[in-house]
Amino acid sequence: QIHIYGRYSQEPVKTFSRFRDAAYCATYRDDGRLLVAGSEDSGIRLFDISGKAPLRQFEGHTKPVHVVGFLSDKYRIFSGGDDYSSNLWDIPSATEIISYSEHTDYVRCGCASTVNADVFITGSYDHTVKLFDARTKSSVMTIEHGHPVESVLLFPSGGLLVSAGGRYVKVWDVLKGGQLLVSLKNHHKTVTCLCLNSSGQRLLSGSLDRHVKIYSTTSYKVVHSFNYATSILSLALSPEDETIVVGMTNGVLNVKHRKPEEKNEKSQKKRQPAYRTYVKGRTYMPKQEDFCVSKPVKRVLRKYDKLLRGFQSSKALDAVLEPPIMLHTPEVTVAVMQELHRRGTLRSALAGRDEKQVNLLLTFVARRVIEPRFTPVLVTVADMITDIYQPVVGQSAIVDKQFLKLQEAIGKEIDYQEELLQVLGMMDTLFATFTKKRDTCLEENKSNGLTEIIETNRNY
Repeated sequence: QIHIYGRYSQEPVKTFSRFRDAAYCATYRDDGRLLVAGSEDSGIRLFDISGKAPLRQFEGHTKPVHVVGFLSDKYRIFSGGDDYSSNLWDIPSATEIISYSEHTDYVRCGCASTVNADVFITGSYDHTVKLFDARTKSSVMTIEHGHPVESVLLFPSGGLLVSAGGRYVKVWDVLKGGQLLVSLKNHHKTVTCLCLNSSGQRLLSGSLDRHVKIYSTTSYKVVHSFNYATSILSLALSPEDETIVVGMTNGVLNVKHRKPEEKNEKSQKKRQPAYRTYVKGRTYMPKQEDFCVSKPVKRVLRKYDKLLRGFQSSKALDAVLEPPIMLHTPEVTVAVMQELHRRGTLRSALAGRDEKQVNLLLTFVARRVIEPRFTPVLVTVADMITDIYQPVVGQSAIVDKQFLKLQEAIGKEIDYQEELLQVLGMMDTLFATFTKKRDTCLEENKSNGLTEIIETNRNY
């Protein structure tokens, strides 16, 4: 299970339990609307924070997945598992883009670049850190850490890389080909996690020696340290640097809040605003160079979007078959049909409809199937409707009439395609004839023993 805790209540406010085995490395997208996690069963699941069921499931790894994260373009996911592979996934299509099998041991950590949407980094127990570019078929940089790598971190500028493994935290210059800048040896046991504060001026490291060390990123000296009851496995900071969260080996999640600054000034009684405060701006006349700040518009989901998010396929199809949408925005109707087909629920959404609904479906398909932008989807829909309602053909005159109209529309389209192919054949013949008539003539001048090339272009 994955639990989301309230910041101040420290109680679970949300739980995702659609896992068959242990869940690993739950990671938010930058906008906080999506969450992705790996699992012991080698699957990767993508969740919408407002729902409970997975939006996407990614299958491709053969062993547990301990590393998942979003690339900065927000539409791709990278992952690493115990099968030694590092994969890249496309969220809209839920398909694998590319798989890298360059590590020789478990891949247990990774991060993505915030500067380049194609770059991500993975660390492995084979003592190496590899930098991948999604546009290439192999890693573009390999760094030898010297110990099994437990955590990696990339600075916001993308120029510095931090790796943790064994008792060492090492800082590398990526722009200089992975040159080692500094090696920190302030822990007594294995360093398991790394973290940066919001400004990038402080680097935090957690270790099995029960300490969290805070370094200055200018001098790389320890400026503060926290001591905990047991060994530390994970570490995170809130965006405002007011809360530090530590996960430990005894199953305890420790949350510490920064103590608010005390105000020494005595609170003074607020003065009541003067009369001019209330009348201010009433006589103001706007000028041409004034900049108007508009109020942000709240995005409201359409009915069919809400039904799709709730996985109510049949009702979503009904919503887009309403006359205002079907007549004025047919692309929306076709898009919903395409999404249902991608989910594999289109056949069930089309089935079980009465005479009026089938008539409406056939009317829409017969009218729009000849439009090139809709043809691929509507041909599939027409095929499914024919398969589903073939046993009832002949029982309703209205439905039979629409089937005949659909047959006539498809027949006309086939005739048009045949005529177009004939025209294309004629054009190919004409182009071939013109090509033959444009030639280059060679004439040999025997009087002086020289050969002149005379190129003549005939105009026809």
